[in-house]
Amino acid sequence: MEQKAVAAADGKWREKNIRDFGGSTVRRISDGWMLITAGNTAAGKGSWNTMTASWGGLGELWGMDAAFMFIRPTRHTRAFADANSLFTLSFFDEKYRTALAFCGEKSGRDCDKAAGAGLTPIVFGGGVAGGRAAGAVAFAEASEIIICRKLYAHDFDPARFLDPAIEQNYPQKDYHRMYVGEVLTLLTVK
Repeated sequence: MEQKAVAAADGKWREKNIRDFGGSTVRRISDGWMLITAGNTAAGKGSWNTMTASWGGLGELWGMDAAFMFIRPTRHTRAFADANSLFTLSFFDEKYRTALAFCGEKSGRDCDKAAGAGLTPIVFGGGVAGGRAAGAVAFAEASEIIICRKLYAHDFDPARFLDPAIEQNYPQKDYHRMYVGEVLTLLTVK
């Protein structure tokens, strides 16, 4: 199913250094959740998807600020992450917990997740991150958005798990693909 068309991001966003991302990263991602969004927004149309995630991280790799995310092969968002160079990580206030739960429970194959969750998809133009973030999709209701450029992808290999207990996370043998992205910018509400 095609996701809801996106609107241009308005002027409420301010670029900040990723080092200004507040609070515990573990708490923000694991407990607070985030939406991972990837896709192509040419002509303002759909062709993107989002999913809720509580696994991921932020740090430094290869001399760049980096974000790490993980997507199972069964998730619709994975094809969009594979096919596109940009992805976003959107963070929300607690009042959006139901919307995030909806985006984690429903598939973009079957419904317009943004409409069902009551979220407004937005696309950033050429004025963000020196133009490098043009086309990135996120959500107007987010409190913070991290825009990333994909650098690397790698499938987990169960033969390399050093702790056999990890396998219990994969009863369907649907091992995650890890994505590493260069953080292009952190956007916060002005």
